[in-house]
Parts: sequence; structure tokens; C-alpha cells
Amino acid sequence: MDHDRVSTRAWVLHPDIRTDSDRRAAGPALEEAVALAAALPDLEVVGGTVVPLPKAHAGMLFGKGKIEELKAQFAAADVELVLIDGPVSPVQQRNLEKAWGVKLLDRTGLILEIFSDRARTREGVLQVEMAALSYQRTRLVRAWTHLERQRGGLGFVGGPGETQIEADRRAIDEQLVRLRRQLDKVVKTRELHRKARAKVPFPIVALVGYTNAGKSTLFNRLTGAEVMAKDMLFATLDPTMRRVVLPEGPEIILSDTVGFISDLPTELVASFRATLEEVLAADLIVHVRDISHAETDEQARDVEAILNSLGVDEERRMLEVWNKLDLLDPEAQEALRARAARDDALFCLSALTGEGIDPLLAAIAEALQGTRFAEDLNLAFSQGRQRAWLFAQDVVQSETQTDDGFEISVIWTARQQAQFKAL
Repeated sequence: MDHDRVSTRAWVLHPDIRTDSDRRAAGPALEEAVALAAALPDLEVVGGTVVPLPKAHAGMLFGKGKIEELKAQFAAADVELVLIDGPVSPVQQRNLEKAWGVKLLDRTGLILEIFSDRARTREGVLQVEMAALSYQRTRLVRAWTHLERQRGGLGFVGGPGETQIEADRRAIDEQLVRLRRQLDKVVKTRELHRKARAKVPFPIVALVGYTNAGKSTLFNRLTGAEVMAKDMLFATLDPTMRRVVLPEGPEIILSDTVGFISDLPTELVASFRATLEEVLAADLIVHVRDISHAETDEQARDVEAILNSLGVDEERRMLEVWNKLDLLDPEAQEALRARAARDDALFCLSALTGEGIDPLLAAIAEALQGTRFAEDLNLAFSQGRQRAWLFAQDVVQSETQTDDGFEISVIWTARQQAQFKAL
């Protein structure tokens, strides 16, 4: 991507290939791809087309007639970059760039560009670089001989001449080894942070969901934090954590995770596993769904598949949130509320308006009843009975005598906290 340009005029194509076994509905798929492209600040999407294909053509992806027709369309609209919502082989990429006189990115390339633009933490940046390099390594197949030797953005769009291929492959491998070492260090540090956090065991509640389901808006509503919550795919990439005191229950750590997406490129699934590892440490997972979306059920299945691949088992406690209730008509809202009322693990709400938040908080508090958390107490000398009860319960971590009594640090459950208050 040319970052010094004000904005690049882009066109999105969704190839609807009839022979694809796991073919998605073409309309929503194109919409999602356009939204992905819009997530890049320096792209102006000037058009999008679904291209029905009986089967993919090996060398060019599309047939000759369709290539000519699209070429005229792109020329008329001054298109500089074509984004293809699907995999494109290096040979197809080279041939299409030549035929159309434009730069071309496939779905993986586009998602990597977005990830590189969004990554905030050291770990996120390293993971994106590694994913980008793994992807680039697969593209070094004489793909770029016709392009000038320039590199911009993550370097997908320019590229080396043929004689460079071996040298580049070696350089990429060396760079990958270097990055892996750095990443191991970062992950170890985070492991230490997590262990340190386990010593102050506030329960962890992780928000997960398909990208754009409204997780960050809900996170902000619950924490009062101003996490970037734009209506934009992949608005958050690094897990954000905040402490939240539940009205009827313990203090918790709320974690907002990266949005999931269908057909996530394999390079990214591997490199973003660590970003999602926070989910594995969670005591409770809250799956946020955009219930107003036409493909909400397919999105939910994608999220469940990724959670399973991470090793989140069936036993893990999970609540499901149907968000964006405000976007539905009153009749549909009523039907959903009635359904949620019959299921203890299901909640209808609008993170935007705040409707339905309180029952969710109460359910989170209830789900975490047996979870231990830390608290500091100040007891007067006269509260000997309470102090004896704490020691009898074996919840005391440390005790300091003060002029007025005792400062006691405890780790206990919400039930023990309630029993203590009743003494």
C-alpha cells in the first residue's frame, strides 16, 4: 500500500465460485469485504462486484471476456488497486495485475494490511510481521518480475525480480527466526504478568465475538473506558483489559478481544493465537453477537469453531449476548426478549442505548459466585469475632496492625464476602 498517497482508489471483487463446497452467500460476503477495505484509512472503495464463476481458471481466476469487461470498468473508475475477496495464487496475481494495469491484493493480503495498521502492542506488531513474512514467502514465485523494485506498506504490492527470489527467501527465513525469538520473549513476559495477575485473582471475563458485533461498545458501556469503538471491522486487535466492580458481586477483569472473522487466513490464525490466549485464562466467556445481522447464525458458528480450535472446551462457562437490539423493529425485539427469558445463559441488549445491561451484570456476578478474588479489609480492634472468622475460613493472605486495628488482605469467594458482611 502506498502510504504517502492521500488515498488509493480501490475496487472489491467477490468471486462466487459454484464449485466451492463451503461457498458463502455472495451479497453479504461482498458487503463484509467492502467493510474490511473501508477499515484501511488510506483506501477509497469506489465500487464492488460479485463475479459469478462456474469454476476458477487456473492462470487468471476469471475468464477472458470477464477480464476485458472488468478492465474497462476499472479504467473508467480510475481504479488503482483491486481487492479480491478470496485466495489468489501468485501466478493469478501476476497475470491479473498485468492484464488490468493495477495492483492487486487477495483477502489474506488485505487482512494483513489491516492487522499491520491496527496492531498496538509489541506482541501484536511482532505477530503481524511474522504473518506478513510467512505470506510473502509463499508469493516469491516469479510473481513480480514485471513490477518495478519498490516496496511500500508490508511490501505485498511491489516486489523483487526473479534473480532475487532465493536471496529474498533466505532473508525472510532469517527475519522470521529473529522475530520468533523476540516474540518468545514477549510471550514469556506476558506469561509472567498473567502469573502475577493470578496471585491477585480477580476473575477474568473475556468478551468474544465476530468482528463488528459491538464488543468494544459493550466493553465501554461496562467499564466507562474509551476503547476505540468505531463501526469498523477489526477496530481492536490487542486485548484490552479493565477492572470493573460488579454492582452485586466481585471486582472482575474484563478483557476485550480481537474480532473473529470467517476464512481467517491460516498465517493469521497461528500468529494471533497468542492474542486470543487471554480467552483461555478467562473464568467466564461472554459471546457477543450482532443479532441484527443477516448472517448472525453463520457468524456465531465461525466464532465457536475458532474457540474450539483454541482449545476452549464445552465445560467453559459461557454467556451469550444478542446485541444491537435497537436496530430491530419492535415485534422482532419482543420475540427475541421472549426467547432470552426462557434461557438463563442468553441476554438481549443494546450496548449503544444501555438497555438490558443490568441483567447481564447480575448474571456475570452469579456465574462467578465460586470464583476467588482479592480484597483489602480494615478491621477495628473491637471486631475480634470477624477477624477470628476470617482466619477460620483460611482466606487471610497478610495482616498488618495499625493504630486503629488491623489491615487484612484476603482472597475469598463472593459467598464468603456476603457471609462476612452478615456477621
